[in-house]
Amino acid sequence: MRLEGKVALITGGGTGIGLEIARKYVEEGAYVYITGRRESKLAEAAESIARNVGYVVADVSNKDAMLAVVKKIAAEQGHVDIVMCNAGIGGYVALTNIDEAEFNRVMHTNVLGSYYTVQACLPLMQEGSTIILNTSVTASLGLPNFSLYIAAKSAMKSFIHTWTAELRDRRIRVNAIAPGIIPTPAAGVELGRSPEEERERQAYRARLIPAGKVGNVADIANAAVYLGSDESSYVSGVELLVDGGLAAIYPVRL
Repeated sequence: MRLEGKVALITGGGTGIGLEIARKYVEEGAYVYITGRRESKLAEAAESIARNVGYVVADVSNKDAMLAVVKKIAAEQGHVDIVMCNAGIGGYVALTNIDEAEFNRVMHTNVLGSYYTVQACLPLMQEGSTIILNTSVTASLGLPNFSLYIAAKSAMKSFIHTWTAELRDRRIRVNAIAPGIIPTPAAGVELGRSPEEERERQAYRARLIPAGKVGNVADIANAAVYLGSDESSYVSGVELLVDGGLAAIYPVRL
């Protein structure tokens, strides 16, 4: 029970990586709050976890919505120990096709959403608390038609340095998890691939990754448990690559 007694907030916790982290956190003794924009998915996720979980419908890019989330946590728990900024979106869009609407869609959810989440939670965070950002291995790569998503994740990656410095006197740790190739149903849809195309793409990628396989949501959840627990109390300001060695051998054609 490495997270016993801790309270965690996970944005984008209704599906995929966020849901698996929430499930793992509860198994390790934490009480977890999950947020997302679709109540049906949040309710389904909470029912699957079954205990020590609450959910709030909220868009991370809406400051008032995130303040309402934290108001609920304050009333029910009084503090938050782990803030997992997991909500994120992005897709393949050529440089020449990025317009203001797409720019705002990606940047507001990934970057502004991280700001609003952390700003809202800080009053409830005590010494020894931790902030974890879900970045991406792509922030270390140069992939065509992915510049906007990579820009957003690169901005989030910078927060682990600036926020570590800014919160040092409060002894609040800031780290990031950079997932590699982690197939999820939502990721395939977001990137415009059919299920068959997604399977073919991942089979190809598996042959390129040193680990010999693509990852899964449990790989990210295990890393999130470590960074959320006291086992990582001397780890701050780092981005943990969970990518099977992909970034170490890039460039390869993904």
